[in-house]
Amino acid sequence: MTKSQTPRPKTTGETPKSAKDRMAEGKALRERVSRSSHAAWKPAPKRPDPIELLKHADRDRLAALLPIRYGRMKQSPFAFFRGSAALMAADLSAAPATGLRVQACGDCHVANFGGFGSPERRLVFDINDFDETIPAPWEWDVKRLAASIVLAGRELGASEKHCEAATQDAVRSYRERMREYAGMRALEVWYSHLDAEVLIDEAANSGSRRRWSHIEEHAKLQTAEHVFPKITAVKNGRPRIVDLPPLVYHPPEIAAINRRVRDMFERYRRTLPEERRVVLERYHLVDVARKVVGVGSVGTRCAVALLMAGSDDPLFLQFKQAGESVLAPYAGKSRYGNQGERVVTGQRMLQSASDVFLGWARDDEGRDYYFRQLRDMRMKLDVSRMSRGDWLEFVEICGWALARAHARTGDPAKIAGYLGKNEAFDRAVADFAVSYADQTERDHAEMVKAIRAGRLRARTDPAN
Repeated sequence: MTKSQTPRPKTTGETPKSAKDRMAEGKALRERVSRSSHAAWKPAPKRPDPIELLKHADRDRLAALLPIRYGRMKQSPFAFFRGSAALMAADLSAAPATGLRVQACGDCHVANFGGFGSPERRLVFDINDFDETIPAPWEWDVKRLAASIVLAGRELGASEKHCEAATQDAVRSYRERMREYAGMRALEVWYSHLDAEVLIDEAANSGSRRRWSHIEEHAKLQTAEHVFPKITAVKNGRPRIVDLPPLVYHPPEIAAINRRVRDMFERYRRTLPEERRVVLERYHLVDVARKVVGVGSVGTRCAVALLMAGSDDPLFLQFKQAGESVLAPYAGKSRYGNQGERVVTGQRMLQSASDVFLGWARDDEGRDYYFRQLRDMRMKLDVSRMSRGDWLEFVEICGWALARAHARTGDPAKIAGYLGKNEAFDRAVADFAVSYADQTERDHAEMVKAIRAGRLRARTDPAN
């Protein structure tokens, strides 16, 4: 078994240990790695130069799009944080860890949580980005989430006391929910899910309930039939994705790209279960356009494909380049030969419900990709515009969702045993988050200097 593989069930006939015994084993780990030790953050003596590490991560990206990437990262320390997962992965590799592993998200920050449509057409709340997923220490996801809460809170204009309290609330939510999952049967954990209505149910007042209800109603309109007339136009008698350069566009070599996509599409189709291929075969590929997405993903090859099963029956698929996880140098290489399969399998492990069209493929040039539906009932949550009350409610639910995801692939009883019932771990991680947010602000300042000095090129984001 390679280092990054998830453990396989034992077949020796041993009697499984009770949850109580596994919790005791988790508690015993405190003797080796105290909970208070997680508070520490100090840059390693030979910490990588943030600018050189970012440039190294750009080596297989589209150079023409990199100025947009750095323009987005320049906007704030939180934006920088979203685009520099590789830097934090290097930093976390030297941090205290219990040795307990889960299928980690790998880029667990508050902007990567939200709502989307399940196959049963429920609106569910979960993690929604898995580009960096790989088996790794559970603490890495928790600490990245915690640091993101401080940075996003500062961007909201919250006080330091408020930021630290919000972070502690999110970690407490993770700890308490993990203890609940520790008491469940394995299948109960696997079947557990969070409907997006939890945001309404947990709202502190009527104003918050109205805001969350409005966001959910808008999300339910984010389906192919509603999006189709907004992002397409008829050209030469055929529907075509509308160009909005430089964020959505048909590059000059689009004819060659279309041929490659058609070849890759057949390979993707074969990764779907048979019953889903039956549905997909009703659709015909009509158009492909390149699309710029996210912050950390800008520059990776990403495109939108328009498929039609009839004149008023569209399907939008997004396919995106998948490279090696930024955690792989420290957690171990993926067991999957195709990085797109790594992303898809990790997503299926962590989410309570996943897109029915998730699949993967490799192009003729050896690059890996994963496929999914575009904006299928996607709940748009702009953390920079939340009220402080909504923000506190939101981060607690993020902690809950992360605990549920980790409990599916790790040992919730051991993790819960280590975390315990008091706030020792919560306080330690909140202290870490504040220190690491300060470090991120210093790194962001270094990036701004690098842009001014010409080491990096940045351009104003046309989306803003």
